[in-house]
Amino acid sequence: MIVFPNAKINLGLNVVSKREDGYHNLETVFYPVPFTDGLEMAETGKEGLIVSGIQPDVSSDQNLVFKAYHLLKKNFDIPVVQFYLHKVIPGGAGLGGGSSDASFTLKMINDYFNLKLNTETLKGYASLLGADCSFFVDNKPSYATGKGDALSPINVDLSQYHLVLINPGCSVSTKEAYENVIPAKPKFDLKNLERLPVEEWKNFVTNDFEKTVFQKYPIIGSFKQLLYKSGAVYASMSGSGSSVFGLFHSFPDDIYKIIPKGILFAV
Repeated sequence: MIVFPNAKINLGLNVVSKREDGYHNLETVFYPVPFTDGLEMAETGKEGLIVSGIQPDVSSDQNLVFKAYHLLKKNFDIPVVQFYLHKVIPGGAGLGGGSSDASFTLKMINDYFNLKLNTETLKGYASLLGADCSFFVDNKPSYATGKGDALSPINVDLSQYHLVLINPGCSVSTKEAYENVIPAKPKFDLKNLERLPVEEWKNFVTNDFEKTVFQKYPIIGSFKQLLYKSGAVYASMSGSGSSVFGLFHSFPDDIYKIIPKGILFAV
């Protein structure tokens, strides 16, 4: 069985408050984008994970695909399987690639072995693997609070826009992103994003991680400005970085002359 775990972008991100458990309360809007990995599961008589494409910085047994598999295997009589993961979505990029791989693994196992787990149960398992993993179960635009795991639907449709993603090749850890971030009540409530024209987002919507991340990695901020110079109606860093994205009314053909090959992705 083969599935194609997709990436997400954050349409704004506010760090609202520090939690007693050491995490932070966030406010963000997750939006799925058709930029995918490839993941195959096969009953080969042996257990393992083979990764091609971008090589992750964790061992196979620490990969979220394997963790998702063993999470379900604890409670269900699942046969030994082999996974083949072709990584296209870079890690440490703010695109949720690892989280998506994990959730798609849960859904694939549920479907293939007919475990009959409903959506809410799958979300419960996903939340044990990562704060934003449960988003990829429904995989629809969502307003997220808490650690990013309290989700509700939001009516945002970007299908009429051209999306350009840039990943500068550096990886930003969550710890780095939180350095010097001061939690605060947002000036703009992201629940109202669906009522605000996209052309006005740049005047109201922010990503609180940009300030500290751009200071440490100026190239990320420079790419955001390049997107605006190329005609983006809205541009932002996704999540805690390092990727930035721009929304365009028409595709900026000349952007290939500006952005180096290998780090630019058009959706």
